[in-house]
Amino acid sequence: MGTKQLLRGNEAIAEAAIRAGCQCYFAYPITPQAELLEHMARNMPRLGRTFVQAESEVAAISMVYGAAGAGVRTMTSSSSPGISLKMEGISYLAGSNLPAVIVNVVRGGPGLGNIAPSQCDYFQATKGGGHGDYRLIVLAPATVPEAGNLTMLAFDLADQYRIPVMILADGMLGQMMEPVELPDAIDVSSLPAKDWATTGARGRDPNIILSFDLDPGRLKQMNVLLQEKYARITENEIRYEETGIEDAEIVIAAYGTVARIAKSVARQARAEGIKLGIFRPITLWPFPYEPLKAISERVDTILTVEMSAGQMLEDVRLAVAERAKTPFYGEFGGIVPTPRAILSEVKKHVS
Repeated sequence: MGTKQLLRGNEAIAEAAIRAGCQCYFAYPITPQAELLEHMARNMPRLGRTFVQAESEVAAISMVYGAAGAGVRTMTSSSSPGISLKMEGISYLAGSNLPAVIVNVVRGGPGLGNIAPSQCDYFQATKGGGHGDYRLIVLAPATVPEAGNLTMLAFDLADQYRIPVMILADGMLGQMMEPVELPDAIDVSSLPAKDWATTGARGRDPNIILSFDLDPGRLKQMNVLLQEKYARITENEIRYEETGIEDAEIVIAAYGTVARIAKSVARQARAEGIKLGIFRPITLWPFPYEPLKAISERVDTILTVEMSAGQMLEDVRLAVAERAKTPFYGEFGGIVPTPRAILSEVKKHVS
C-alpha cells in the first residue's frame, strides 16, 4: 500500500485504474467527471500508455471495443447523457464477451439535465440501456477510498468473466475529497494471458471477435452462453453491506452517496431510541435479493431512499415480495436528501 493522498473521487478512480494496469483510456469531456479525464491526460502518456480525448462519446466507446479486443485493460468514463451515447457500443462489448471498465459519474436528468449529483441512471446501468439480453456488473461505491478499491476490482472482474463492468458513482462522490490509500500498482506482465485476443495470427489460427450471426440457432446459442455466464456471476459476485441490522426495527435500503448519508441518520436515530439499520447494495447487478429477502422476514419496514424517483425501489420490492412494507423517499433533479429529511421520513414509519 502507498501513502495516503487527499484525492477527489474522480481522481481516485483514475489513479486506481492506472494502478490496475489500464493501458488505454478513451473519453470525451463532460461534467462532473472532468477531473478523471484530466488525471488520465496528465499521467497515462508519461507512463507510456494510451490516452485519447476522442471526438465524441460514440468514438470513445468504439476505441474501447478495439483495445479490449486486442486484450489490453481499457476504460472509458463519462456522465449520464454521455453514457447514453455509448450504449450501442456497450451492448457490442457485452455481446462480444469483451472486458472493459466504464465509469458513470451520474448527474441530474433526464435530457441534458444539470451537473448536480443524481442516481437517476440506475435503470440504465442495471437493466440494460442498450439493446439485447445483456448484463453489466455494476459496482456502487459510497466513499472515495471505496471508489478506488472498486475500480481495481472492476478490472479483475472484467477480465475474469470477459464482461464490461460499470462503476456507478454520482457527482457528489466524484467531486468530494477524502484521504485515500490505494494498493500498489500491479505488474501487468503477471496478468493471465488472453488467448482469445486479436493480437495477430502468425503461427496460429485467427481469433474472431464479433456479436453478429445471421443464423438464429447460432445466435441463440451465443445468448445461452451469455446467460450461463451471468448465472455464475450472480452466484459468486454479490456484494453488500449491513449496518445495525441485527436488532433493527426499521431498515433503510440505499446505495452510494445516499447510503453514506443514511449511516449518519442511523446514528442520530439510535440516539433517539429508534433502532434503524442500513442495507447497502455494493453490486447493483447482481442485486443482493436473497440477503434483503432475509431482512424482510424479520423487520416490518424497509424504506428505500434514492436520489431518483424510485429506481432501485423496484429491485427492493422484488426482494421483499410484500413480506414487509416498502415505502420510498427520493429526491431528484440534483437535490441531495439531507439527514434531517431522511430521519423525518423514518419517523413516519416507526410505530
